[in-house]
Amino acid sequence: MNEKQKKSIWKNDGFQSILAALFCIIAGLFVGYLVLLAINAKGAGEAIVTIIKNFFNYPTKPAMLKYLGNTLVKTAPLLMCALSVQFCYKVGLFNIGAAGQYVAGAGACLYLALALHMPWYVCAIAAIVIGAVDGMIVGLLKAYANVNEVIAGIMLNWIGLYTVNMVLGTVKESTSPYTLAIASENPNAIMPSMGLSSLFSNNKYVTIAIPLAVIIAIVVWVIQEKTVLGYELTATGLNKDAAKYAGMKEKKNIILTMMIGGALAGLGAAFLYLTGYEQWSCTQSSVPAMGFNGIAATFLGGLNPIGTVFASYFIQHITSGGSYLDKGIYPSQISDLISSIIIYLCGFVLFFKYFMNSRVAAKEEKNIASKAAANKEDGTK
Repeated sequence: MNEKQKKSIWKNDGFQSILAALFCIIAGLFVGYLVLLAINAKGAGEAIVTIIKNFFNYPTKPAMLKYLGNTLVKTAPLLMCALSVQFCYKVGLFNIGAAGQYVAGAGACLYLALALHMPWYVCAIAAIVIGAVDGMIVGLLKAYANVNEVIAGIMLNWIGLYTVNMVLGTVKESTSPYTLAIASENPNAIMPSMGLSSLFSNNKYVTIAIPLAVIIAIVVWVIQEKTVLGYELTATGLNKDAAKYAGMKEKKNIILTMMIGGALAGLGAAFLYLTGYEQWSCTQSSVPAMGFNGIAATFLGGLNPIGTVFASYFIQHITSGGSYLDKGIYPSQISDLISSIIIYLCGFVLFFKYFMNSRVAAKEEKNIASKAAANKEDGTK
């Protein structure tokens, strides 16, 4: 590899994003280790390894595959929430309302599945539509009333949560706060596995949601990078007034962006609840963390849909790994703390890239000066 190729690699945005992500991961794990040390120094090393290993903690291959499947089941909805945040951020909008759109999608798909006994694809479409409507409300407020999307999104998160609690209260079990089990109440609402479950020791929760989520990530990348729509949306995010001057419909683009973001988050809820992996608790008083974890995943992925696929898996991997800690000594929330540290450090990614570019530029300038001095000396001779 020649000197010119080395320089181009260090200045490459993708390469810088990977380095920044690795730095965030290592720093987050290190801080988590320090916390484990503070709680109980004797087992801290084993505990951090346990979190990192996740399903590798099981002694047999079938058990490993089964719990790998469980991790992937929860990665699919996390990826959709991350794509929701990423898509909107690309247009200059911070979709913190992805959590509420996820809740709205969960309410829609579960109600149609349990109350109306609809098939899975109808339930999934309902989740997409209701999530898009939730996002559209935020987009309308932003476009026509200049209401900050963060404020509007946070308010709708709580409105959505308590509305869904009330609606799903009509289809919950009589002896618990949880909704009826889809597998027994309406098997047609379970997404098909298409043979995927056999790859994970017949894990019944593994469905086509996993490959669909990856395919959607690729589609999002194509839309953003290879289409006129993606160009217009990005231009609107960079400078709304300039986009308007160029003839783009900036208000329409803002609303459309929030609708697409809402649809992605709503579909994420369908990807989880239509597997039968979880039941909704109608008494929960906090918004599910899935939407907020999507923020960590999308920034860790370098705001790139493909990078977000790997970042979503990593975030879910360590989140699931926390459940294997000895609860008598360490809280399982340690993995959430690590994720929080990672997302905090992701805020310094731009600074990290600026630092790298500055160092590369300084080195190039020094090399140019050295060559100029050498040429001058040769000319003198």
